[in-house]
Amino acid sequence: MSRFLLLTTLILQCLLVVAQEETVLDVKIKGTKRTKVSFLKKLIELKPGMDLDSTLMEKDMTRLKRLPSIAHAYYQVFSSESGQHNVFYTVEENFTLIPFANLFSSSNDDFAFRVGLQEFNLLGQNITLGGFYQFDVFNSYGISIQAPYLFSNKFGIAFNYNDFTTREPVFLEEGEADYRYNNRGFEVLGLYEINFKNRIALGTSFFTEDYSYLTGAVNPNVPQALKVDKHLFKLIYNHDNVDYYYQYLSGFRSALNLQYVGSSDVNLPDFWIGFNDFSYYHRVGKRGNWASRLRLGLASNVNTPFAPFTVDNNLNIRGVGNTIDRGTGAIVFNTEYRHTLVDKDWFVLQSNIFVDGGSWRNPGGDFSDFGDNQNIRIYPGLGLRFMHKRIFNAIFRIDYGYGITKDGDRGIVFGIGQYF
Repeated sequence: MSRFLLLTTLILQCLLVVAQEETVLDVKIKGTKRTKVSFLKKLIELKPGMDLDSTLMEKDMTRLKRLPSIAHAYYQVFSSESGQHNVFYTVEENFTLIPFANLFSSSNDDFAFRVGLQEFNLLGQNITLGGFYQFDVFNSYGISIQAPYLFSNKFGIAFNYNDFTTREPVFLEEGEADYRYNNRGFEVLGLYEINFKNRIALGTSFFTEDYSYLTGAVNPNVPQALKVDKHLFKLIYNHDNVDYYYQYLSGFRSALNLQYVGSSDVNLPDFWIGFNDFSYYHRVGKRGNWASRLRLGLASNVNTPFAPFTVDNNLNIRGVGNTIDRGTGAIVFNTEYRHTLVDKDWFVLQSNIFVDGGSWRNPGGDFSDFGDNQNIRIYPGLGLRFMHKRIFNAIFRIDYGYGITKDGDRGIVFGIGQYF
């Protein structure tokens, strides 16, 4: 019996030693300046007392690098004499109070601009607060706040208010007309993180659309003045399996957006709209990055000049112009090769070669419209990116697109951030 007890004791001691060797004694976070350590510890999954797990630590690094306040993150493991481990997560922070300015031309070639200011790390909690002012023939402004981890490490909220006014082309059988379009309203969204790769947002908005005829063709069946109260229900589902290393991305991302819009006027009837962006990124050698995006979208096929999908420089086809056509369905494919020309401690100069292509379903049309030469647009082009590696989303882009399909146009597109 004594030999049995001795053998059992030895086995238990061995198991205890093994367990100690694989146990995390403490997790420390270094490198923070404005971001709260308590906030980061709320997000990471590795905790004291858990088994040391390199897969879990890599997952935590990806999670941290997705935060607006973090430019880069890495971990180190130090073993104590007892065989336990101290884990250090070191982060490199972004500067997150970002002014921005966009210059562009409107549909009638008038000078236009947008200026704004965004703070992406309010209170050290990665809360985004921003506002903008835009002049594009008319004045527009908006404010927004997004706190994805306000209530827990999974649940948050977002709020947006916009008073947006533009000069919009409307395409009639008799020709093109220009309308003054105003959209004023607010939106509230609940944000929930299902798991590391999947998030949803669910919410509603209440807004008023105001159309006023300015100039151009007229149609007796299309009102020249229209003011409609609307409500909207929205569901957004994001799947993100992209790994970030400064300006380089690799992996797959999918973003689904479903909306139902209710209206108080039969001239702008109720409709639903849904679209999904599929994005894929692949590292090419040491300095290259291949990026592609496919957008598939459909809406209620109402024969209206105010169809929801637009063909536009800033949304889908670089060089095509500002809102040159509308439709109730869209298939758009963007692909580009990005190559880093200069990579210094804080500055990056990147070139890109791209091809943007797409087709639309006409309002009230059918799926054969996607194959109509009048609706297909293909625009290859070149671009440059000027980046600051320590300022979140500090990417100034210039692209030149040239149309090679029927009635193709050409043009330069400026913007902040990567196109996709």
